[in-house]
Amino acid sequence: MHARSLFCSPQLYTVPGARTTHWLQRAGLAPIANGLSVRYVILMSRAFTREDDARDVVIPRRISPLPPGARNYLTAAGAERLRSELKELTDRAPRLIAESADEGGRGADAKEELQRAEERIAYLQQSLATAEIAVPPPTPHDVVRFGAVVTVRDANGAVSTYHIVGVDETDLSADAVSWLSPIARALLNARLGQKVPFKFPTGATELEITGIRY
Repeated sequence: MHARSLFCSPQLYTVPGARTTHWLQRAGLAPIANGLSVRYVILMSRAFTREDDARDVVIPRRISPLPPGARNYLTAAGAERLRSELKELTDRAPRLIAESADEGGRGADAKEELQRAEERIAYLQQSLATAEIAVPPPTPHDVVRFGAVVTVRDANGAVSTYHIVGVDETDLSADAVSWLSPIARALLNARLGQKVPFKFPTGATELEITGIRY
């Protein structure tokens, strides 16, 4: 028998429970222990391996945007969201493993989805393992620190809000900006009421800090 791994990296996740392992083995999947993690591979005869299998999609591993030596700060809420996402992905993995063993139907799509999930799982595990959870500063909240929600008013009177968060919490649709971004670096350590210069792509302006909360 020929064992063919679905995964690009040696560590994926742990699927606990003997019943789950037994069910996966019956589906043609075998567990391979690797430290505290378990990988699952499809067992198949080389004679039944299709030529198309050699052209599997390879999902590139995401690299952390943190520069070397930088601390991986996270807000408490952000860390909880990452943990929830990690749990959701690991809970979904056994179903994807089983579906990827199907030679027809959803097999190819499930295999690619599984590879994407595995890449994201590895990234989240690394991020959470190195995270430093920032504690909000005591009151009064009159200085911009990591985790602050900052309201600013530009020279034209337009009001904007920025939530300064970790690199893995960034969500521009929710005004959550990385603490390493230019706007966050301009605002950090500024005081309530202070005007800070900032250059947007549309031009330079001054941003007056009108609110700080955590």
